[in-house]
Amino acid sequence: MKFLKVGRVAIITRGRYAGKKVVIIQPLDSGSKSHSFPHALVAGIERYPSQITRRMSKARQAKRSKVKPFIKIVNYNHLMPTRYTLELEGLKNVITNDTFKEPSQREEAKKTVKKSLEERYTTGKNRWFFTPLSKSFTTSSGTGLGWGVIQAFTDRSQGFSLLLRVSSMAELVT
Repeated sequence: MKFLKVGRVAIITRGRYAGKKVVIIQPLDSGSKSHSFPHALVAGIERYPSQITRRMSKARQAKRSKVKPFIKIVNYNHLMPTRYTLELEGLKNVITNDTFKEPSQREEAKKTVKKSLEERYTTGKNRWFFTPLSKSFTTSSGTGLGWGVIQAFTDRSQGFSLLLRVSSMAELVT
């Protein structure tokens, strides 16, 4: 797919990490030997950093600024791309298909991703990426929309794909 490139921020729509934001590290349009479907190697945030205030001590601010990352191979059908991009320098060399063969390599890759994401968070860049999605959207009429609506928009069985601005999902539906 043309728009699923390195650095594109996407949202996982199915599975354990549904609703979590990820960055595409390596897209594989034709698949691979172990995964015959089009997929992408992604790095995302499993646990987002908590809010901090000035009144908190430095130690508490440091603790609440921690990020829990994950790395995963995700089918294109389970990714919803956004308009955002995030440049994480050096992660393409760290995460490859071989990373997932050994648990020790996977843990090392997670540590590298964690370091990179926390550094990006503390500098204040890409604030949107480090905030969790709200689980429901409210339209102008006051009715809430759940994840079923997002999955309906990402259904690719009809041969189309959408680049959506998640923050304006309520505007699209009404």
